[in-house]
Amino acid sequence: MSVDDEFKTVDAVVATKAETHGVDAFALSLIKSERQARKLLTHLVYQFPAFTRGDAAALRAALEANRRVYFDGVLSGFDALYPKTIEMLVGVDFPRLRKRLNDAADQRNKIFHGQLTSLSLSRPDLLSFVTDIRNWCRHLAVGSLAEFDYDGFGRNSFRKSANPNLWRQFKVQLTSVADYEAFIKASMQR
Repeated sequence: MSVDDEFKTVDAVVATKAETHGVDAFALSLIKSERQARKLLTHLVYQFPAFTRGDAAALRAALEANRRVYFDGVLSGFDALYPKTIEMLVGVDFPRLRKRLNDAADQRNKIFHGQLTSLSLSRPDLLSFVTDIRNWCRHLAVGSLAEFDYDGFGRNSFRKSANPNLWRQFKVQLTSVADYEAFIKASMQR
């Protein structure tokens, strides 16, 4: 799976030219960027030798149980764990694209709650967000593939890296699901 494969559904929505294709593609793109970040984080957590296939459900449950973790928290968790930050992986476009993601999330939250946005977004505005969200995902995928050979779009993030010692370079060491739960509370929740 690649960024282009992942965004085929977004492309299909845009191609419909349905009345709501702009807002639909926008919302779907934002969901995909948030999912990518979560999968990158869970992939890294799974690299610790304490975790095996039998722990995947418990690791999922630990993150799912914390209702105070959002996209920003996932990014913070990644940065607290991995020696290279999300900013480093995204590269020179990070400041602009990160602002665009923040703006997109703000607008999405208003739209999802049936509120008017202060920006009165047009279809081209929404599709411009789609382009920038896709670019964020692409840059992050390229950076993470180069770093640890996973782009956040592979179907199973709970798989071991080809580098069995990847975990040794992490800034935090986890030895149990309880450690992971504490890490989520300390580094990821609002």
